[in-house]
Amino acid sequence: MSNANKVIIIDDDQAIIEALTEMLELEGFQISSYLSADKAISALNQQTTAVVLSDVRMPKMDGLSLLARIQTLDSELPVILMSGHGDIPMAIEAMKEGAYDFLEKPLQPAQLINQLQRAVEKRQLVLENRKLKQNIAQQTGLESLIIGESAAIKSIRQHISSLAQANIDTIIYGETGCGKDVVARALHQFSHRNKGRFIAINCGGISESLIESELFGHEAGAFTGANKRHIGKIEAANGGTLFLDEIETMPLPAQIKLLRVLQERTIERVGSTQPIPVELTVIAASKDNLAQLGEEGKFRKDLFYRLNVASLTIPPLRDRPEDILPLFHHYAHKAAEHFSRPLPSITSAYLEHLIQHPWPGNVRELKNAADRFVLGISETSLASIKREEDVNGSYEERMEQFERHIIEEGLRVTNGQLNEAAELLDMSRKTLYRKMKKHQLDKQHFKASEDEGQE
Repeated sequence: MSNANKVIIIDDDQAIIEALTEMLELEGFQISSYLSADKAISALNQQTTAVVLSDVRMPKMDGLSLLARIQTLDSELPVILMSGHGDIPMAIEAMKEGAYDFLEKPLQPAQLINQLQRAVEKRQLVLENRKLKQNIAQQTGLESLIIGESAAIKSIRQHISSLAQANIDTIIYGETGCGKDVVARALHQFSHRNKGRFIAINCGGISESLIESELFGHEAGAFTGANKRHIGKIEAANGGTLFLDEIETMPLPAQIKLLRVLQERTIERVGSTQPIPVELTVIAASKDNLAQLGEEGKFRKDLFYRLNVASLTIPPLRDRPEDILPLFHHYAHKAAEHFSRPLPSITSAYLEHLIQHPWPGNVRELKNAADRFVLGISETSLASIKREEDVNGSYEERMEQFERHIIEEGLRVTNGQLNEAAELLDMSRKTLYRKMKKHQLDKQHFKASEDEGQE
């Protein structure tokens, strides 16, 4: 999809088309123009990357009829209508029928350019959203597990393919919630050991007194409460993969015993001296730099060197924004299936908020957001994200902004004189006063601005 700012101009006045084309091309837009709406319709489809800027009053097919046709063709194609007649009821009807915006001639260049840029961005998000949905449906193999389009994720997929075939011990680095466990499972699934078990243990979730028993197992009577033999995680992973999450929290005594396992590929259960051979791949994950912890005496250097045959680093989600939408779509589809719910419509405004959110909780936070989105639960940690109520995308909010703009213009033109403003806006003074109060507008502000303009 091209990132060019493409605009289709439709107006039956060739002079207006030429003037708009000249102005917008200087602002970096690519322009296509038509003198009639029926000819423009034939150039539009669901893959159209351009947005539409159309006059309202045209022969044969007017702007509102064009809008209706475009809505049936692609309801998410932004259409900005313009009219030189100051027809407020028409503007209200156009916004109600799905117009992106309604601008009054003579057009204000800054306002026009700003709205066109926002419409183009919205269109690009919509098309990207559709493309991602298609890609998700077509995903197979490693791409269905390690989701993303960023250069970092593509590189990680390549490394996983190589490392998995080699069956070598690996360290995965990354912040909490960035998907280290997903990468570890992918390394197992695409390795020759995928017929064996994938055993995961969170080293930070086990007390120091129990971690050796959990890792290495114990014999009956090895310590108080050990009433029967217990098979440890390492032995259970024999023939498969052992995943040690948060390995930086492993107590130093357990690190010494783990080093022996890695060197000799044998274990001894607690309370036994009988060596038990094991064949497995060990994958460790850490949110901290193990080499630095080794220099600080907080992690055994020899264990680090033994584990560090290979390493992968998963960047935080904030550093790979290209992956936000693919991941959200992936988890939203999974949530819809899991909860037996239909997938709600994802607005372009919601997608834009997803991209702008910093995601301190990384992929884990994004997955939770997708679950809440499917369930229709109000956002808490994502307070900035809204759905249909989004300010920029809501019909009601946009109409409020439009009404405020009309009243401000009336007050500005009449220098804050309420009688003149009410007459200009074709409303009673009482109605004007009520709307000024609603929008918190002070007539003195418009008098002051006029006085300053005369100095």
